[in-house]
Amino acid sequence: MTTDVRRIVPDLSTEDPEQTIDFYTGLLALDVHRDPSGVTFLVSRANPTAQIIVLPASSPTADFSIEVADVDAAHEAAVRRGDQIVYELRDEPWGVRRFFVRDPNGHTVNIVSHRS
Repeated sequence: MTTDVRRIVPDLSTEDPEQTIDFYTGLLALDVHRDPSGVTFLVSRANPTAQIIVLPASSPTADFSIEVADVDAAHEAAVRRGDQIVYELRDEPWGVRRFFVRDPNGHTVNIVSHRS
């Protein structure tokens, strides 16, 4: 099976989102895009797919996100392989379909596709 990976983004969970945002925007001059759900995207001006996601510590989060073309195919592969699904496949109200899976090192990975 081939999965079309579109981007890989670190997800930073923090007690002080504003301090984290100030650090990365000051250091790397990233643009700030806020989502109504409380998620902040720090985005490169030169390459908009280069991003850092900042979330409040209270949010359920993964260690990083991988955007794929077909999240259902990725989910089927994870189930077939016997990987540990820690957040079931679902459509989220903000327009993505995703699931969380644990990698062999204990990292939680958000596998996601944007719905059309």
